[in-house]
Amino acid sequence: MKKLWVRFGWILETMVGSALFAVGFALFLEPNDISPGGVSGIALVLIHILGFGKVGTLTILINLPLFILGGMKIGKRFFFGSLLGMTLSSVLIDLLALVEMPFVEPVVAAIYGGVVCGLGLGVVFICGASTGGSDILARLLKLRYRNVPIGQIAMSIDGIVAVMTGLAFQDITKALYTGIAVFICGKALDMVVYRFDYSEVALIISAKHEEIAAGIIEKLDRGATFLHGEGSYSHRDTKVVLTAVKKRQITELKDLVMEIDPGAFVIVQEAHQVLGDGFARFSKNEL
Repeated sequence: MKKLWVRFGWILETMVGSALFAVGFALFLEPNDISPGGVSGIALVLIHILGFGKVGTLTILINLPLFILGGMKIGKRFFFGSLLGMTLSSVLIDLLALVEMPFVEPVVAAIYGGVVCGLGLGVVFICGASTGGSDILARLLKLRYRNVPIGQIAMSIDGIVAVMTGLAFQDITKALYTGIAVFICGKALDMVVYRFDYSEVALIISAKHEEIAAGIIEKLDRGATFLHGEGSYSHRDTKVVLTAVKKRQITELKDLVMEIDPGAFVIVQEAHQVLGDGFARFSKNEL
C-alpha cells in the first residue's frame, strides 16, 4: 500500500488541491469580481470585456500552448498532472458558479478566497503539478531563479493581472481587492510548499560532547559532527556538536542534552531544506 501511495498518491492530492482552488475562486472571488491572478483571472477579465463565456472554458483554451511548453521543459509527470489539475479545477469552477453564495464583504472574500486558493495551489505544486496558466510560467521561471520562493514568483506575475482587473472593470477597488487576494494566495502557497519542510539545526557546546553525540545517534537516529572551537575567554580547545533533526525531534534533543549535561550551551535555529541521508534528496525540479 505504501509503494502504491508513493507511486499514485500524488494524483489524489492533485485532485484535492485543484478542488480547493476551485472552491476558493468560485465561492469567494468570482462573485465579487476579484481575480486570484493567473489565467483564471485573465479569463474573468475577458468575460467582462466580451460579455459572454465561462471562466473554466476560457481557462482551458488559454492554457493549451502553456501546457505544451511546460511539458517539454519540466517533464511528463508535470504535464499530465497539470492537465488533470487544470481540467478538474476548470470544470469545478463552472459547476460551483451555479451555487448561489450569500453576500460576503469583498475584503473578507479576498482574504478567504486567497487563503483557500493558495492552499490548493500549494498542495498541487508539492505534487509536481499545477493548475495551468501562470502556475506553469511560475514553475518555468523557478528553474531559472532557484533562490526565489515560488509564491513570490507567482505574486509578481499575478500583480500584472491585478492591474488588468482594475482597468477592465474601471474600478480601482477591484484592483486593490485583487492585490489582497494575490498577496494572501502567494503567502499561503509558500506556507504549504516550504513551511512543512523545515528542520532544526543545533549547535551544542559541552565537555560531554562524546556522550551527547552518541545519544543523538542512538536515541534520535540522527548524525552528529564535531566542529573544533576555542573559548574566547579561556582559550581552551573545545568541540562543538553540530546536528540536524526534524522539527518534532527538537524537544527530545534538548531533553537528551540536559540529561547528560545540564550546563551545556545549546543554540537552535530553523533550517530549510536539509539535504542528505534521512532528509530530502536534491532534485533539479525542486521548488
